Amino acid sequence: MDELSLKKVPFFFIIDFLVENVDVYTKEEIVESGLSIDFKSVKTENESRASQNKINLKSFPESLETYQKGFDIVQQNLRLGNSYLTNYTCKTEIKIDLTLKDIFDLSSAKYKVLYKDDFVCFSPETFIEIKDHIISTHPMKGTIDASTENAAEVLKNNPKEKAEHYTVVDLLRNDLSLVANNVKVDDFQRIDLIKTAQKDLYAMSSEISGTLKSEFQDKIGSILRELLPAGSILGAPKRKTLDIILEAENYQRGFYTGVCGWFDGENLDSCVMIRFIEKDGGKLYFKSGGGITHLSNFADEYQEMKNKIYVPIH
Repeated sequence: MDELSLKKVPFFFIIDFLVENVDVYTKEEIVESGLSIDFKSVKTENESRASQNKINLKSFPESLETYQKGFDIVQQNLRLGNSYLTNYTCKTEIKIDLTLKDIFDLSSAKYKVLYKDDFVCFSPETFIEIKDHIISTHPMKGTIDASTENAAEVLKNNPKEKAEHYTVVDLLRNDLSLVANNVKVDDFQRIDLIKTAQKDLYAMSSEISGTLKSEFQDKIGSILRELLPAGSILGAPKRKTLDIILEAENYQRGFYTGVCGWFDGENLDSCVMIRFIEKDGGKLYFKSGGGITHLSNFADEYQEMKNKIYVPIH
């Protein structure tokens, strides 16, 4: 990736959560790969959109007892001081009257990727952007049902959601400082509306930016190696929290919560692969979760994991 970006050759990349699988495609290779991409900055040519009036989505979440096993491991480590924010996720079987290709075509999201017939991702969350050697990141932490009375204010002032958001902003400010100078928070606790067929959600985001250090300019691979795994879907401190996640979660994340992005020869746009449906053994699974702190309520976290099982088709 460094070689391509130093030569200013455009490419698309997909990296899994544990940074064990890295796929890189030049513009010509995207066409041959069977990838479908829909970013603001790059879009593959696809056949005409499918049409669907009503979406039938059924989910079969793991039991409270199963969820609690992992949740308790996370909470025990939080009490011991091994972590102060852990992103705990689950794999939920779903049934939907659409193919992965249909979901890609019909869904509305800032970032959409269809990886062959393996998974579809419709992510609202930017990972990093680079424009003219300015690097920025947009952590999204904290969601609430938009129908809640005074939802935006409730979200902004919820002690648990505030603690989670402050922690991630601090973590990513430190992460960006590894590759950039003059790192600052430009926008704090912005509230965005996400429309879905099931329910509308408010999500809380911030923006952090800095100027790339000279040794990282035009080296996309080196930058990603420093910053991954993405802090917003991991927790803090990163290394110990990763150990906790691997112990608590009863499945492999794979490409879920990894990152993908497009380098156009000058600038980079990338996303965290959340809102993710994967095909496995002929069945479809939705992977979702949320940040756990010592203030987390078990029932609320279980409900948040289920709330995030949606397709943004409306």
